[in-house]
Amino acid sequence: MKTQLHFQKYGTGSTVVLAFHGYGQGEGHWRTLIPALGPDVTVYAFDLFYHGRSKLAKADAPISKKRLGALLKDFLDAHQIKQFSLLAFSMGAKFALTAVELLPEAVKQVWLIAPDGLQRQFWYALATYPPWMRGVLGRAVLRPQRLLRFLDALHQRRLVDANLVRFAQWQLDSREKRLRVYRSWVGFRNLTFDVKKLAAILNHQATPVTFFLGRHDRVIPHAGLQSFIASLQHAHTVLLEAGHAGLIYDVAAYLRRNPKLRL
Repeated sequence: MKTQLHFQKYGTGSTVVLAFHGYGQGEGHWRTLIPALGPDVTVYAFDLFYHGRSKLAKADAPISKKRLGALLKDFLDAHQIKQFSLLAFSMGAKFALTAVELLPEAVKQVWLIAPDGLQRQFWYALATYPPWMRGVLGRAVLRPQRLLRFLDALHQRRLVDANLVRFAQWQLDSREKRLRVYRSWVGFRNLTFDVKKLAAILNHQATPVTFFLGRHDRVIPHAGLQSFIASLQHAHTVLLEAGHAGLIYDVAAYLRRNPKLRL
């Protein structure tokens, strides 16, 4: 099997947008938001690996930023795209930020919706970096009950938010979902960023970055992003009265109310 980064093209406008969805979604999750971007865009909506129709030749091997950058460059060359904007939600920000880091001069603008990858997630690091914890997560693919009891005990001690426990329960309620959790967490563990270096790149290129954040988001808390946002010279934040899961739809509604905001 060959590596394939699948995408769907929407629109025929002159502004090219590369869009990367969040965990557990697919390229089709952008269909509500794309009309709110206006008629002047062409959106290439990608499936993340382990989601939809994107495939990795080595499904259980972590992808490197260098390899992902090469795949994106091949796509841009094949479609003769010189400049583009980026749109990403949650885990999809890891793909978008890789493009920022490796192809900075080609990036015109960035829209990040509750982006993952900009703040250290304790539980993500614990589950993916120590080999013994990867084994625990791997065993949870077959028998999730112990992990769920562990999370519930943490919640009882008020160490984990109830919304995060419910999110975990939903993501672990079938073997297919559990395998995707394991492969995504392990497969994307090398897509990490030096936020100071990233800010320097964005500031050097004077790249506008717009953040859409949820005030009630417990998965990607907006407070944890404030330091990075403050380090950018061309950043704008839209804080919505929303949580995490449906934030794309809240952003679409916001754009319909504010049609002058465009990528």
